Amino acid sequence: MLTDTTVLDLSAYVGLTAVGAITLNMLLGTLMIFRYSPVRQWPHRRFNYFRLHNLSGYAALSLAVLHPVILLFDESAKFRLLDLLYPVHSPSQPLENTIGAIALYGIAIVVVTSYLRIRLGRRLWKSFHFSIYVAAAALFWHSLFTDPALKNSPPDYFDGGKLFVESCIAIIAILAALRYRHAAKRSQT
Repeated sequence: MLTDTTVLDLSAYVGLTAVGAITLNMLLGTLMIFRYSPVRQWPHRRFNYFRLHNLSGYAALSLAVLHPVILLFDESAKFRLLDLLYPVHSPSQPLENTIGAIALYGIAIVVVTSYLRIRLGRRLWKSFHFSIYVAAAALFWHSLFTDPALKNSPPDYFDGGKLFVESCIAIIAILAALRYRHAAKRSQT
């Protein structure tokens, strides 16, 4: 049987993997925006990064769902299913968990609307799809400010998990700046 500490650690690792999946997904999405072609440009290989973009999105959603579900198996955390779906009154860190739920629901909206992109039309689908930036911001906020031990102690920003999240934030910030610069250049021409 898993101990409570192991259950919390497992939930934290799944959450960190979700952060990595979102970062990879957004990196691949940015490559699509820049019309990167791995056949014409380095590494000069046939590589379907559109498929990897889709798979990383599905993985991010699956991991974001699994992350809080694992907490149901931790007896000391006292989370109920209602606390996972509507964490406003969760037993520990309700604000941080509510922001995490917003991230999960945002990721779900992006994935579901991707299935409906032809029916929605390109313009409406694109506006839904770019809401991933809001979902990622909520995910990063939740990851940075949540105490992994659920003890309501202040976060240690030099913890390995927090440093990983901080590096993912830096990658996304650079990608967002490049994306903005690319859009500004395209609007001038």
